[in-house]
Amino acid sequence: MIKKIKKITRIKAFTRFVSILFSLFILVENIKAQEKFPLYLDERKPIELRVEDALSRMTLEEKVSITHAQSKFSSYGVPRLGIPELWMSDGPNGIREEIEWNSWDAAGWTNDSCTAFPALTCLAATWNPTISYMFGNAIGEEARYRNKNILLGPGVNIYRTPLNGRNLEYMGEDPYLSSKMVVPYIKGVQENGVAACVKHFALNNQETGRNFINVQLSDRALNEIYLPAFKAAVQDGGVMSIMAAYNKFRGPWCAENDLLLNKILKNDWKFKGVVISDWDALHNTMNGANNGLDLEMGTYLSEGKTYDDYFMGLPYLELLKSGKAKIEDLDDKARRILTLIFKTAMNRNKPWGSFGSVEHALVARKIAEEGIVLLQNKRNVLPLDVQIIKSIAVIGENATRKMTVGGGSSSLKAKNEISPLEGLKNKVGDKIQVKYVQGYSYQTTKNDSLLPLAIETAKNADIVLFFGGLSKDEGQDCEGMDRKDYRLPFGQNELIEELCKVNKNVVVVLISGNAVAMPWADKVSSIVQAWYCGSEAGNAIANVITGKVNPSGKLPFTINKQLNDYGAHFLGAYPGDSVNVNYREDILVGYRWNDTKNIEPKFCFGHGLSYTNFTYGKVKIDKKTITTGDTLKITVPVKNTGLRRGAEVVQLYISDLKVSVLRPVKELKAFRKIELQPDEEKSVTFEITKSNLEFYNDVTGKWTAESGLFKIVVGSSSRDIHCNVDFVLKE
Repeated sequence: MIKKIKKITRIKAFTRFVSILFSLFILVENIKAQEKFPLYLDERKPIELRVEDALSRMTLEEKVSITHAQSKFSSYGVPRLGIPELWMSDGPNGIREEIEWNSWDAAGWTNDSCTAFPALTCLAATWNPTISYMFGNAIGEEARYRNKNILLGPGVNIYRTPLNGRNLEYMGEDPYLSSKMVVPYIKGVQENGVAACVKHFALNNQETGRNFINVQLSDRALNEIYLPAFKAAVQDGGVMSIMAAYNKFRGPWCAENDLLLNKILKNDWKFKGVVISDWDALHNTMNGANNGLDLEMGTYLSEGKTYDDYFMGLPYLELLKSGKAKIEDLDDKARRILTLIFKTAMNRNKPWGSFGSVEHALVARKIAEEGIVLLQNKRNVLPLDVQIIKSIAVIGENATRKMTVGGGSSSLKAKNEISPLEGLKNKVGDKIQVKYVQGYSYQTTKNDSLLPLAIETAKNADIVLFFGGLSKDEGQDCEGMDRKDYRLPFGQNELIEELCKVNKNVVVVLISGNAVAMPWADKVSSIVQAWYCGSEAGNAIANVITGKVNPSGKLPFTINKQLNDYGAHFLGAYPGDSVNVNYREDILVGYRWNDTKNIEPKFCFGHGLSYTNFTYGKVKIDKKTITTGDTLKITVPVKNTGLRRGAEVVQLYISDLKVSVLRPVKELKAFRKIELQPDEEKSVTFEITKSNLEFYNDVTGKWTAESGLFKIVVGSSSRDIHCNVDFVLKE
């Protein structure tokens, strides 16, 4: 028995020995295989090591090739090394249809109809970072499904003038609001293995003369107003790419601007991503080589030219070979581009994404519902009481016009688009008679022939829903050209005035990305700012005006009574002299200008009504004096004293009461959107530190907070203040 046990033991030992030898053999073979397998293809290794390995294997010509485009929306990879190209897509509110390789014509695909999400003005109007993440994640899923590696958005240029044709793509007039809304959008997009591309860096605040206008402004305005959202995108959002703007800044074009791209973006902010030119925004090879641009896109090809003739193509290669351009600068560009490729196109672990789904349509509707702003509601005409109302006159071409098409780069080929008229009919069904008449036409400025039927229809209805505003045609809310007028186009003002003469219950629903003059505001019962709401626009609008959804949107910009009430226009600082535009209003943009100059707006920044009521209690702070390093905790109770569930945006502004330089009367420093049931109360807590009190000192070039008295004001808008409390900053 003992001999048998010893024999079995020897067999087991031998078997174990053979197993170990076999394992060692496999290990050796694996090591040999790994020596043959390029490090840059091994996803187990850190990206930094992989990038350096790939860079070391590339020829000079291959490095140059990846710094410029290969088609309208793609750039080169390195085929010899199996490194794929990059594919990009407009835009910030939906994935653009496929276009031809070398033209702007549609490619004619049948499977590229996307979900149209609301314009970014609508997103900003939600004042809800959670919704912003939801937006980014959904559009990121659509980009991923379509194999796009870079989404060319979002935009965060500041709303300086309501005439800017591209304001619909941005997030309003306040740098703090824009900063807080852009970060979750970026994170949502990039979790799908798709790079967001924040644009347009920087100071692209008008379309008039955008290709040549030279922007002049103070360092203080630059740092306090126009850069914070970009900085947040880089430092808090980790954005992988940034698009350089068309315009000039203090002389050089933005795409070849050493101060913007090298000093501020890459040196001061430590940006590690890729700087991409706007399409045809580069003008000089040497400037592109030296001044911070990484990837040139969009140069038009003349006859006989190829993409290798780009500024960053063969001309760049010649500069490098002659020693006039530095190899280390090229390596930096290539290193950044390779890193982006490895994180997107070569990322095997990214999710599959989805496209044009029911889930995305619901996300689009949710964003729209939270962003729609109830500006005015006399006699509580809204929400519509479907139990009492028997007839509705729907008047205005915007009730039926498709708004996902047009606007330049934000134009979409949407899978579905529910118009306001469709949405209303879907909502009320056969309970209420709904009669539509056009009222005005985008085809003509004179609509006298359409007026009689509109008046007659309005006269015989219980409620008039007028759908007006702007469109995404050239000269309105559209890339490439600013608006010419602050007034509503196509005789809409006159039509609204006439409707008010025959019906006291006129509800104006404005579809636009910009503010408009409202000389008729005191005559109509209700005004709804409905934005461009995308695929589910009609359903979202219907849900709000019928009360299924309680409106909670707040304005991300000021709506003034007249154009001259905006600082840029009052000072003659727009659109410039065709060479330069000087931002003479300096830091006083939007509500900062109105407050400081004591100009009463028509509807102020942060304004938005609800179908319920909110009551604010007394604001409390945990200390009366703070010093550097302290955190001040602010608490304010808010109660829903109405009969409906609703959401309120609690807004905290700070006033510097003792300061040696000009400061705005108050500035937004915190906000929180909360939802409350009827009779429910919640305490909202904010935290403020010294950094929230600072201004940019353009003498020292540093952020500064001076000792002294400050006031915290809390309210439901920049003008509707409910409570305040003082505290002291002590050095």
